[in-house]
Amino acid sequence: METSENESFRDSIGTVTKEGKRAWVYPKKPSGKLYEYRKIVSYVLLVFFLASPFIKINGNQFLMFNILERRFNIFGFPFWPQDFHLFVISMIIGVIFITLFTVAFGRIFCGWICPQTIFLEMVFRRIEYWIDGDRGAQIRLDKQAWNAEKIKKRSLKWFMFLVISFVIANVFLAFLIGSDKLIGYITDGPAEHIATLLPLFIFTGVFYFVFAWFREQVCIIACPYGRLQGVLLDNKSIVVAYDHKRGEAKNGRKKFRKNEDRDALGYGDCIDCHQCVNVCPTGIDIRNGTQLECVNCTACIDECNHIMESVNLPKDLIRYASENEIEKKEKFKVTARMKGYIAVLIILTGVLSGMLLLRNDVEANILRLPGQLYEHKEGDIISNVFTYKLINKTSEDIDNINFKLRKYDGEIKLVSNKKNIVAPKEGFAEGTLFIEINKKKLKGDRNKLMIEVYSNEELIETTTVNFLGPRSFN
Repeated sequence: METSENESFRDSIGTVTKEGKRAWVYPKKPSGKLYEYRKIVSYVLLVFFLASPFIKINGNQFLMFNILERRFNIFGFPFWPQDFHLFVISMIIGVIFITLFTVAFGRIFCGWICPQTIFLEMVFRRIEYWIDGDRGAQIRLDKQAWNAEKIKKRSLKWFMFLVISFVIANVFLAFLIGSDKLIGYITDGPAEHIATLLPLFIFTGVFYFVFAWFREQVCIIACPYGRLQGVLLDNKSIVVAYDHKRGEAKNGRKKFRKNEDRDALGYGDCIDCHQCVNVCPTGIDIRNGTQLECVNCTACIDECNHIMESVNLPKDLIRYASENEIEKKEKFKVTARMKGYIAVLIILTGVLSGMLLLRNDVEANILRLPGQLYEHKEGDIISNVFTYKLINKTSEDIDNINFKLRKYDGEIKLVSNKKNIVAPKEGFAEGTLFIEINKKKLKGDRNKLMIEVYSNEELIETTTVNFLGPRSFN
């Protein structure tokens, strides 16, 4: 089936020419009410991003994603390998939350919250506007020969991009290995940690490549979220939309002329100035409808409102609206699909909250020594040997640890002569112990015992073990 002329733009992306070459985007510097709001949100999130690896709650880094050691901190809550199910639930909640927002409000996450957009639009492009100038000046600078002016501007811009990329790489590394370890590496000097310095340079190169050259291609080509919106959006989703009913009217668009009665002539309010296209950071024409390249940054809304004001026409020709609102004048409603996502989100959040409340700061694993059965001792005593491992998930040492049997009348003996077992902060203590119980107290060859773990006479954890005894033939 042949594609209609009006839909031919969907056959390719706007940042690639017909010859398959990169079509560089020179977006006009945005301005307006929504852009000012975006700047406030972006700067708050930038501070959050730069500071969160160095903020600690109860001694735990606020955010950390140490993949190599499988240790994660989310909002100050530490997740160890043993807590991986909690981490997975947290990630699922995050995905469902973003999905719910996409169903309701389109790709608003990309335009307002995504780190890629924030760094590109609010840091790198603002530096570019400062050094190279606005859209027209940038186009002229790219076309002109490599004279002193161009070399000076390019050198300054690329140097600043490189420095900022290096800073971002350091913060990114703090998320991965922990801020304390990063600060220690910096204090020791780069020569002492060559193995870490190499990945740091690689991260710097990646960020420089992304923000200096690849740019909007990340959102269009690399990021899968843009494709997801095609599945998640429907006619009721609020997106950045062009009101084609008002903009096109009966006879379509027309350039603005003073003292012309556009309504009488049947022309819409769109004056075909192309400013919404010029200001778009992904180079699309929002008048073509919803497109995967649109990141809902609202730059076209501000620009169109400015044009409408200048020609004395009503604002909000481009605005946040659903297709049903434009076509049928329907107001936003919470749909059955949204209610389903909300229900799942509430259930998972409740499950995670319950698990976090029930989770102990110490996890005890006591296992029977492989290959060992049981041993007879004097006085009809049956002995089993076990290994124990105590994982301390807190930021403080836990000392004076001892073990006690619940219900069973028996004795626990530690192999070590240490009087004080200490589980170091964010570490573990391990060793070997014997459990001795009188044969008469046992109930068959397999007995499930409950072991209590105390610290300074305070119960901190309980666990179960299987105690082996002689088989009874009564």
